[in-house]
Amino acid sequence: MKTKLLLACAVLAALATPASAATLRALGGLNWDIDQGTALGFSVAQPPGNQPQNNPCIICGANQPNQTNTALNFGYTDYGNQGNLTQEAFFSSGNMRDTGLLPDTISLVNYSGSQLKAVVAAVNALAGNAGSTGFSIGIDVNDTNKPQTLESFFLLDLSSQKVIYSFLPGLLDDISLLAAANGTGFPDFQLTGLNTDALIDGHQYAFYSRMTNINDGPDSFFITSAAAVPGPIVGAGIPGIVAACAMLFGLHRRRRALAA
Repeated sequence: MKTKLLLACAVLAALATPASAATLRALGGLNWDIDQGTALGFSVAQPPGNQPQNNPCIICGANQPNQTNTALNFGYTDYGNQGNLTQEAFFSSGNMRDTGLLPDTISLVNYSGSQLKAVVAAVNALAGNAGSTGFSIGIDVNDTNKPQTLESFFLLDLSSQKVIYSFLPGLLDDISLLAAANGTGFPDFQLTGLNTDALIDGHQYAFYSRMTNINDGPDSFFITSAAAVPGPIVGAGIPGIVAACAMLFGLHRRRRALAA
């Protein structure tokens, strides 16, 4: 028992050793530690419905004017009918249908934590998932029957400059996307595993996406309903590991004392 306990704590201690340096990535003119974010899943399951009618955009082309956003008073970036680009790299915007936001630029108006919670709650209620705080990011890809590349996607806390969620954050990572239902308004893929539980009401948040090898009309990202999933654990990490190890040693000592 003692040997197993020591081995477990040795593993925990190794995991708790701080990295020598953070992995920084420049987004919107700021450096972000991309080791911080909770990794998102990727699903080929197509979100139901026609996206412009049912799901609020966060980063979209001009052929995705989402009227749901008006009802929710939820802004989004409209980067125009730009296709055949080397890359699309845009932040979301809290301004209603923001057509002036430049690539790789953080908007002056963004989502608050309380606003994102309210929008996700409304989307889930409409989809029959009332009470759920989970959500996904739907992706509508438009291509020429040749795959495009999703290089990265992030949910960023602008107030504390922290990465909350990330997908393929490595500098050379990517995934090829070939539209399952090509054409505007028909969603193709989802990024999964997001949750509003860890969001702070008064903080400002923004989504960021970067795609490369663009070969057709603009691609779009939007919020879709999802059942509740565990959110990022606030306060976990190295302190949590140390506390767990201390608790294991304390339990072991108490058992030895009782057995004596």
